[in-house]
Amino acid sequence: MPANKSAPAPDKAAKKPKKKGRRGRLVAITVVLLLVAGIGYGAYWGVSTVRASYPQTTGSLKLAGLSAPVDVSRDANGIPQIYADTDEDLFRAQGFVQAQDRFWEMDVRRHMTAGRLSEMFGQSQVDTDAFLRTLGWHDVAQREFDTKLSPQTKKYLQAYADGVNAYLKDHEGSALSLEYAALGFQNDYKPGKWTPVDSVAWLKAMAWDLRGNMQEEIDRALLTSRFSQTQIDQLYPKYPAQRNKPIVEGGAVNPATKEFDPKATPSGNSQSPNSSGTNTGNGAGTGNGAGTGNGAGNSSGTGTGTGTGTGTGTNPGTGTNSASAATQGLKSQLSSVSKSLEKIPALLGPNGNGIGSNSWVVSGAHTTTGKPLLANDPHLAPQMPSLWYQMGLHCRTTSAKCNYDVAGYTFSGMPGVVIGHNQDISWGMTNLGADVTDLYLEKINSNGYLFKDKLEPFKTRKETIKVAGGASREITVRSTNNGPLISDRDDEMTRVGKQAPVGNAAPDRGDGYGVSLRWTALDPGRSMDAVFELNRAKNWTDFRKAAAHFEVPSQNLIYADTKGNIGYQAPGRIPVRGKGYDGTLPAPGWDPKALWTGDVPQSALPNEYNPARGYIVTANQAVIDPDKYPYLLTKDWGYGARSQRINDLIQSKIKDGGKVSTDDMQTMQKDNSSEIAKLLTPYLLKIDVNDAYVREAQKLLEGWDYTQEPDSAAAAYFNAVWRNTLKLAFGNKMPKELRVKGQCLNVRAANDTGPADDQDKLVRECGERDPDQAQPDGGDRWFEVVRSILEDPKNDWWKTESRPGRVLDANRDQLLRHAMKDARYELTSKLGKNVDNWSWGRLHQMTLKNQTLGTSGPGLLQGLFNRGPWNMGGGEAAVDATGWNAAGGYGVTWVPSMRMVVNLADLDKSRWINLTGASGHAYNAHYYDQTDKWAKGELLPWAFSQQAVKASAKDTLTLSP
Repeated sequence: MPANKSAPAPDKAAKKPKKKGRRGRLVAITVVLLLVAGIGYGAYWGVSTVRASYPQTTGSLKLAGLSAPVDVSRDANGIPQIYADTDEDLFRAQGFVQAQDRFWEMDVRRHMTAGRLSEMFGQSQVDTDAFLRTLGWHDVAQREFDTKLSPQTKKYLQAYADGVNAYLKDHEGSALSLEYAALGFQNDYKPGKWTPVDSVAWLKAMAWDLRGNMQEEIDRALLTSRFSQTQIDQLYPKYPAQRNKPIVEGGAVNPATKEFDPKATPSGNSQSPNSSGTNTGNGAGTGNGAGTGNGAGNSSGTGTGTGTGTGTGTNPGTGTNSASAATQGLKSQLSSVSKSLEKIPALLGPNGNGIGSNSWVVSGAHTTTGKPLLANDPHLAPQMPSLWYQMGLHCRTTSAKCNYDVAGYTFSGMPGVVIGHNQDISWGMTNLGADVTDLYLEKINSNGYLFKDKLEPFKTRKETIKVAGGASREITVRSTNNGPLISDRDDEMTRVGKQAPVGNAAPDRGDGYGVSLRWTALDPGRSMDAVFELNRAKNWTDFRKAAAHFEVPSQNLIYADTKGNIGYQAPGRIPVRGKGYDGTLPAPGWDPKALWTGDVPQSALPNEYNPARGYIVTANQAVIDPDKYPYLLTKDWGYGARSQRINDLIQSKIKDGGKVSTDDMQTMQKDNSSEIAKLLTPYLLKIDVNDAYVREAQKLLEGWDYTQEPDSAAAAYFNAVWRNTLKLAFGNKMPKELRVKGQCLNVRAANDTGPADDQDKLVRECGERDPDQAQPDGGDRWFEVVRSILEDPKNDWWKTESRPGRVLDANRDQLLRHAMKDARYELTSKLGKNVDNWSWGRLHQMTLKNQTLGTSGPGLLQGLFNRGPWNMGGGEAAVDATGWNAAGGYGVTWVPSMRMVVNLADLDKSRWINLTGASGHAYNAHYYDQTDKWAKGELLPWAFSQQAVKASAKDTLTLSP
């Protein structure tokens, strides 16, 4: 087992259940519920109310529709393994069992994907529902079910829905979940029947949070109010392919067949056919301040707009510039869109560079078992319960009528296994990060939108939002040829001046452009088919056929089989853009050249099979060297800090003939080494610090090995220095739309062209971003930004001002000294004066929150459903990716939401762990019984064979026709 440590912080609500602690747990429940009764909820929740929803896990129950009895075996952690004789019986039982454990979670998810949260939670969710209705996830899912999915998949989805509804028939209110008892105090909501489309729609929510670079697209446009295009390009550096290896290290696309050959050699640098060219006519203007070009550009090339910035360039973000009303109008429009996006529940985690995953596979030539080992740990939001639900789906005998013998991680509310293994193969996923969304500026009026110099009518539909405890609200959804007009959904959309200067290539802005969304997930696809195809795949050929149908979200898929083969496939529907457009900035919707022209051919997507190096690593880095691949996948890759660390760890094990064991794979998952600390710490130690108080903290870094254990004082101090370095060099210079909400600064107005030291013209600007979405977030993009200026001590980014025109830090060393001082005083206020008592875990804490009542209900109600905090090790862009946003604070914002290591030599010797537990019922013994082990890096035994499952079974329930 790994030696890394992580311990729960003191928290009475988070004490882990003990084998002999049932009586104590019931006493705690009674006390809490008496308190709830005493604060005005008007009812007494007794222990019986809390326990009413606990599932029956032994004996027998009737389940209508089964053709034969089905057995459900649960181990000591409550993880179910289902045994049936037909496919339909298997998935009907899966629906029933998931409803037993997680129906509240399922119910909230389906209301979210359908834009119906107001039916459960009232007026507060109307704006969110309106935005979700505008996107139309549920409508797209319905079209997928009606027109795209195979008859076999439809049967499975219906069987699953029948199982859920069989459970609902006999359970309601608190018998479904404690949350319904709480909800009953507010309204008389009762859940309706589950439908197959409810399951399909969940893939849209998954795709939304893994949608690629939409936020970066918005951010780049918002940055134009403070920075020049050159400065913005510095903040989005090129992927360092020579230092951080891509997933696929070779190969090329045959121009004639459009097929990718992993063994081919690219002929020179390939120029992407859908990303070449420069902005023409509507680019951001050039100059050292924000340019006054004609609106948003459509590539990162230099714009040819009429205006030029007038900033001094001596201090990025604080120089004067004459940003035009056109630029300001775009900024206001996109800021409003960004705020609308933030209202949508981020069930998978904060969108952006941090959301990702680790996966890697090592061939038997380099393992102690002689067969492949495969590891996976997706990085998602810490929540209660975990997004994942562990489960085994087994046909007692595989045959034409019963095809499945598979186990792994499922989504509650969706049949099948998403990540795991069957009897022949194993697979893992990480976010590919393909750019599958584009924002389009639309010239609109009440009658339609401009396209090819002609006014086209909107496609419209009416939506009625039902509101618990209030009147229904009707909205009209308008769409252009590019997609839904998402700018319609923000009541605070700022009007743009009618006299804004624009170029000849752009129509008059008038009252402002609308913003529409083009997104691959809004077109019906076959991803649900792919889930079942993966579950029953027997070999590499089957796997690749399944991957071709996994259209959205676009994921890196790794592969291993029991015969010893390993592989990688990049799947997904990835658009090809018109020449001159690269998806980095909003495109002009009126220009037909800006439309998508098709998709990257599936046959051309990168893949590998048994590469000579003997292993494959995917951790959100570039799939392939962008300069050597003819299609644009994205301009916004993760920058490869985690992936290269994993590559280095594997290389260190296999050099000189060494072998990788299952324990090694597990230890790698908990590696918490900080790549930015390795880069920056030597510079910090060279700083001459005269202040003894600060010098005391600086000494913590002497001899530090860059690991981020929960009890490390050095890790705490370094991360505080990193946060303050980013704040001084970049954060305080950001426009308000990207800074943390409530963080207020006195700055020069964006259109101020007066003397630099004219203090009468300062304006008070307060940040507007949620803390987990603000910039600079401190991810590995910022590693690259800082790396690029470290050897340039007089770079303008190092310069800061006490107020506009008054220099505070003139160079790198002065700024780093300033950051070290600020970090010392910040940690003194948070952790105390004595540096020996500092620890990274006390700063870097994880709290598991129920995603509904645990985030917005009264404090005591939140205490019923939330657990924590835990003091965590790991960090941003570490392999043990307990992510945090440097602009917003040190709290954990995403985590390895599960971990698994699959042993293809003996599947019963595989290991797994979940973030929380099998149950979604507060105070159930399995509500968070895996969390302490997860935090320490431990894994549970993963029984798969029928013999092993039987040996580990603690409870068995028989479901009978």
